[in-house]
Amino acid sequence: MKKFKKALAVAVGAVAALTLAACSNGKSSSTAKNYTPKTLTVQFVPSQAATKLESKAKPLEKMLSKRLGIPVKISMSTNYNTVVEAMKSKKVDVGFLPPDGYVLAHKQKAADLLLQAERYGVKQPGGKATSQLVKSYRSEILVKKGSKIKSWKDLKGKSISVQNSTSSAGYIFPVAELKQKGLDVVKDCKLVTVTGHDQAVLNVLNGDTDAAFVFEDARNTVKADNPKIMSQVVPIYFTKAIPNDTISVRSDMSPKFRKKLAKAFIAVGKSKAGKKVIESVYSHEGYAYAKDSDFNIVRKYDKIAEASAKN
Repeated sequence: MKKFKKALAVAVGAVAALTLAACSNGKSSSTAKNYTPKTLTVQFVPSQAATKLESKAKPLEKMLSKRLGIPVKISMSTNYNTVVEAMKSKKVDVGFLPPDGYVLAHKQKAADLLLQAERYGVKQPGGKATSQLVKSYRSEILVKKGSKIKSWKDLKGKSISVQNSTSSAGYIFPVAELKQKGLDVVKDCKLVTVTGHDQAVLNVLNGDTDAAFVFEDARNTVKADNPKIMSQVVPIYFTKAIPNDTISVRSDMSPKFRKKLAKAFIAVGKSKAGKKVIESVYSHEGYAYAKDSDFNIVRKYDKIAEASAKN
């Protein structure tokens, strides 16, 4: 009888241990960072015409696949929110997210920061690139040369080409800064949402809108087709520095694969062929490590822009 009781106690203990382990595993599986993709899915957001951007980005598939040892599939989203939702639902592993898109994704626990893009600085006037690599850029407000709009104060009642409301340069930063200065563009101007900063520049050139919120210096994206664009469309305002775009990854991606992926992207950025591709896609010149706190200014401006939209 004693042997039976002892055996029963052991059995009950084993069942309890297994049950506890199962509950523990079930709880941790949703938050554990152990995901390693067998096929890497990468998604871009359009900073220029989406069809052009996708064809330019496609060569990255082979470059990354060679370094990672797995297939890589690149696709193009319709806007910033689409990438965030895709990462949140585990349909996309890597998102090339602008600063505001990254902040949104991180807040929703959909993505973590992997790397930050480096670009050459921009010198004004003229919008020419410098030889110095930087991890930030500015937003600018463009108008047609000869326009009666000479400063941000003249924008009241005017039409402005903007990007999706999650675009830092194409919406958040200029909206937030002008709000702080006393101009509520959401209420006092006509905002026209377009896809691509190149389209915003062309809207100003063609007279479709009076002004445009774009990254500095977005005029270069149409310079190949229109060499005179720099003199035809001019900036009247520049915002404070905005953290550069990010390469963000699914929040459940394993640390080991993150390291491998980061090294792959950095290597691509340093290679001659890779640099040519990332330059053509986003004007990126390479990638560097960064930290989440670098994006606190974006969080601050988000709140201002959100408050403006609700009022």
